[in-house]
Amino acid sequence: MNAENQGCSERLVTAAYVRQGAQGRRAHELRLRALLEQGKCPEDGWDESTIELFLHELAIMDSNNFLGNCGVGEREGRVASGLVARRHYRLIHGIGRSGDISAVQPKAAGSSLLNKLTNSVVLDVLKLAGVRTVTSCFVVPMATGMSLTLCFLTLRHKRPKAKYIIWPRIDQKSCFKSMITAGFEPVVIENMLEGDELRTDLEAVEAKIKALGAENILCVHSTTSCFAPRVPDRLEELAVICANYDIPHIVNNAYGVQSSKCMHLIQQGARVGRIDAFVQSLDKNFMVPVGGAIIAGFNESFIQEISKMYPGRASASPSLDVLITLLSLGTSGYKKLLRERKEMFSYLSSELKKLADNHNERLLDTPHNPISLAMSLKNLDETNDAAVTQLGSMLFTRQVSGARVVPCRSVQTVNNYTFKGFMSHANDYPCAYLNAASAIGIKKQDVDVFLKRLDKCLKTFRKEAKQEKSINEISDANTATEQLED
Repeated sequence: MNAENQGCSERLVTAAYVRQGAQGRRAHELRLRALLEQGKCPEDGWDESTIELFLHELAIMDSNNFLGNCGVGEREGRVASGLVARRHYRLIHGIGRSGDISAVQPKAAGSSLLNKLTNSVVLDVLKLAGVRTVTSCFVVPMATGMSLTLCFLTLRHKRPKAKYIIWPRIDQKSCFKSMITAGFEPVVIENMLEGDELRTDLEAVEAKIKALGAENILCVHSTTSCFAPRVPDRLEELAVICANYDIPHIVNNAYGVQSSKCMHLIQQGARVGRIDAFVQSLDKNFMVPVGGAIIAGFNESFIQEISKMYPGRASASPSLDVLITLLSLGTSGYKKLLRERKEMFSYLSSELKKLADNHNERLLDTPHNPISLAMSLKNLDETNDAAVTQLGSMLFTRQVSGARVVPCRSVQTVNNYTFKGFMSHANDYPCAYLNAASAIGIKKQDVDVFLKRLDKCLKTFRKEAKQEKSINEISDANTATEQLED
């Protein structure tokens, strides 16, 4: 309420009460002012009333919410359902313009302001999470795979002769298909087995660069967050190789923002060598619905080039979701979630090791993976993949989601590329195993329930195996007796 309206209110209600109400509103407005001036995530999270006031203020700046607005174009922010309008806080115009996802819309000052503030707040959080020298980022309304594709398409204009992408193998379809969709040929670099861990084969990467010629290579496409026993790529060494051969370097940091180790690798890689962009998912790192990602980097002009490559306007929903979430949490709330995730990783690791020991299995030694763990499944019938995958089915039917059971010999073809040992990141990993991860938002109860149900499933397998063994022994004894009588 402005001063003129406040004065009018004082003629209707006791002036002291109106002034008190105005002071209450002023407290909300001071928060909004700090956000607009600083463009940083607040230290303490905002209450819902402040966030809703802020979003309402933005919405009434958009033309579709102007009183008396007369729209005669094809895109006027008309929405048939009031429920849909309320779901989006009446921010209907989306973000960007036809030629640039980061551009300001004349019809939508509020939505444009939302877009700028979201990118600024997210940049602040990336720095807080460990990549202190990142200079630019933007939220894109696509998940990680398509966001990587956008990066590759932007590099095409810089390296028109290039047709190959060097890719240390990770068995995850979307990051592989991101290269195919962009029209490039992935050059798969098999991982090296070091103890239980699968690590980057740096010599193979450099040898392939020399064999193909640096000018024919679009980029190196590396990975941080991944399923154990694969561990984050050797980012520092890869960044140095890219700098030495003048080859771009794109990092798939899908759920790495929640890991200080993954973010440190990116920071160090940029310090000692070359990292052009790194891409991370919104849902995996900030607990929002699927559908958005952050493209970030250390060269502001290159990140702007990527944003201009996006054709047309874009949905504002991912930007709105992550901004609301970060304003609700504040930096203190987000850092608390990061600490809790790390504590739960230690707890999951220690408890899963105990369970593995009880079943004569082994927690694989993967100290370089800060999020995912793997437990061997040697005591299942490893000559029969169905017996291994049955465990995954048992867990899923018992409402355990996210656990992956990986057999030894699965083969899968993705876009005419055949991968042996698919899901294990290697042609011939030594054993079948089960994955579990400690991701942001996980609670102790989740870990305890998972371990209890896994223990029960493994006991069921052991009981069935003993029964089958007894039946086989009886059958063998009967056969031997019949042979003697004959």
